[in-house]
Amino acid sequence: MVRSLVDLLTTHAAHHPGRTAYRYLVTGDVDGETQEISYGRLADRSRAVAAWLQERGLTGARAMLLYPPGPEFICGYLGCLAAGVVAVPGVPPQGRGRNHRALTRMKRLIADADAKVILGGREVISALSGMAELLPELADIPCIVTEDIPDEAAAAWREPDLTADSVAFLQYTSGSTSAPRGVMVTHGNLLDNERVITERMGHTPDVVAEHGHEMFVSWLPVHHDMGLIGPVLNTVYLGVTATLFSPLHFLQQPERWLTAISRYRPHTSGGPNFAYELCLKHATPGLLDDLDLSGWKVAFNGAEPVRAATLRRFADTFAAAGFRREAFYPCYGLAEATLMVTGSTVHTPPIVLQAAESGPHAGHWDAAAVGCGRPGPDVTVVIADPERREELPDGEVGEIWVRGASVAKGYWRNALATRETFRATLAGHDGRFLRTGDLGFLCDGELFVTGRLKDLIVIDGRNHYPQDLELTAETAHPALRPGCTAAFSVDGGQGGQGEQPVVVAEIAPEAVSEAEKIIDVIRRGIGDAHGLSVRDVVLVQPGTISKTSSGKIQRHASRAAYLNGTLSVVTAPAPS
Repeated sequence: MVRSLVDLLTTHAAHHPGRTAYRYLVTGDVDGETQEISYGRLADRSRAVAAWLQERGLTGARAMLLYPPGPEFICGYLGCLAAGVVAVPGVPPQGRGRNHRALTRMKRLIADADAKVILGGREVISALSGMAELLPELADIPCIVTEDIPDEAAAAWREPDLTADSVAFLQYTSGSTSAPRGVMVTHGNLLDNERVITERMGHTPDVVAEHGHEMFVSWLPVHHDMGLIGPVLNTVYLGVTATLFSPLHFLQQPERWLTAISRYRPHTSGGPNFAYELCLKHATPGLLDDLDLSGWKVAFNGAEPVRAATLRRFADTFAAAGFRREAFYPCYGLAEATLMVTGSTVHTPPIVLQAAESGPHAGHWDAAAVGCGRPGPDVTVVIADPERREELPDGEVGEIWVRGASVAKGYWRNALATRETFRATLAGHDGRFLRTGDLGFLCDGELFVTGRLKDLIVIDGRNHYPQDLELTAETAHPALRPGCTAAFSVDGGQGGQGEQPVVVAEIAPEAVSEAEKIIDVIRRGIGDAHGLSVRDVVLVQPGTISKTSSGKIQRHASRAAYLNGTLSVVTAPAPS
């Protein structure tokens, strides 16, 4: 019986020791330096790390993982699982990680997880040694370069006493609406969600063989659930090959992603909606001539709102390179459910519901609702009225509730939040449900996600989705950057004005001279479409809107920056 991914790694290493598990593009380029690690080597290195942890009595303790992207992170992560140590993936303090915000998050994770050891790459651990003043917490925590653990240590490894309920790792949420919380993902949760991903994405033995075991290309951050549970761990689950490279290298040159897909021809690759938008900006005729995307069968799109206009433009643009619209695969998931909850049907175009002809976005293709697929096998999804705790009928918007073996154990050391989020009961249903905090509706079994419950803007007793206001603003003028607008409400102050909406939007640098005109256009657009008088429209520098690591707009952080006067304002808005 398979108890964990460690058992599957052992099986793959025994049957196919020479097969490449991971290929890492050091520079992000397919013709640059490449590191490869086979299943045999991966098992040996993971056991060496595990034995080191076991010999120091750390089984059951938490280990913070601070690695740059690459095979060493995977060895460290699987080493923790093989030792019965609870892994805590984090962002290493390098590059942008040295800034105050990243250090604050790192401090919070170390303290909240009560980490007993830090595992990392040589450069990361060296950098930590020079940060004693900024991170005094490290004085009492061993910081270990796992590359220095000798291969011979693997001989001392002993299989840990794991059950399906044993915690495998803590996945800290990205904190789009609250402080990050550590989701306790068990070994049973991991195996179940890998089963769901495998089934929904069509990763059958025949498909694996057809693609020569080349199943994934990914630049997604490995400390984030989408990058970890999907491309990295589904690779171990299936015993296939994944090609990985750094998110930074993707952001520098988005075409590297498509070039890697063209070279290695994986079955599955994807990212948040913004990734497809970035590729569109770099879609030169020369690039299209050099690409062959015909082997790309599952182009998943999730973690942030999926835009119908993005899907259409990407499919139209890259059809010349062999991309098929049927490859698009919108999906929905969250850390509290390990990862995947719903996914599209392979080889079928996304389901798109056009905006109502009389609605505020009538005529706008981008306002069409994109279906995020159907629940995985043995996963139950219902739409609930969060106040009455009753199931809502098809087509009605409510909170998305989930039940199934992928739903995590709860939040680490937070019994109150666990009870509120993971222990919901629903009239007419047995068992407990996970309250996702996301809003959506079901239509013929297909899930459509509409927003976040906590982000809902209530003005004069009427509900407004911030995504709707943001879309109206972005379509009002071409100088506004897609997916880079935050709408929220603030107290109207004296005079009993109640809550009032504010819009913060990133603007293209070349349009700064038209700022006042653009502000007026946005105000008028939101007034006409939603019947709202906007308190403020603030235009800010590109790249300054707060987002989570997966690309979601952090509206609460944007609201706080607005109230604190810390936005990177391009020009002051006209007085209201």
